[in-house]
Amino acid sequence: MEPTDPELIAAVLKGDASSFEPLIVRYQPRVFATARRYARRESEVEDIVQEVFMKAFQKLSSFRGDAPFEHWLMRMAVRVCFDFLRGHQRNREQTFTELSHEEEDWLERFQADPDSADEEAAAAKALIERVMDQLSPANRLVIQLLEIEEKSVKEISEITGWSGPLVKVRAFRARAEMKKILSRLGAEKYL
Repeated sequence: MEPTDPELIAAVLKGDASSFEPLIVRYQPRVFATARRYARRESEVEDIVQEVFMKAFQKLSSFRGDAPFEHWLMRMAVRVCFDFLRGHQRNREQTFTELSHEEEDWLERFQADPDSADEEAAAAKALIERVMDQLSPANRLVIQLLEIEEKSVKEISEITGWSGPLVKVRAFRARAEMKKILSRLGAEKYL
């Protein structure tokens, strides 16, 4: 029978560092999936995951056990991803080119009949990625959590440490920033 998270954590805190490895193995897929939502290059994803587990190991004594270890770890993962976005924001190129023919075609079909437009269309994904890449780190984080991962304001507040009203304000600002970006891309006729 596999040891539980609390048993492994207790062993690590008593000095058995090797007991942290099963926790890594257990939660690595979920941390990788989270990191891939915020970073594009696999090397960046790997760096984020490594940092998450290093911080988790270093701060394990601060884990109180009020919530499952997985929740504590995933909050830490989102915060590390947010730090990554902030650190890389100034290094990112801002491309404000016009929409591609495929993106414009998808937007026209979506505007005409939202139900018939294929949500999995490559053009839609490319457009979303382009807009998300240009958002500020806080705005990208709140849109990722609220709209893409469909977390509640309360859940986002718990993950980020922001108050509920601040989450709502940041979501409002993020949507406004997305509108501006779409306008610069030439998509204002679809808004």
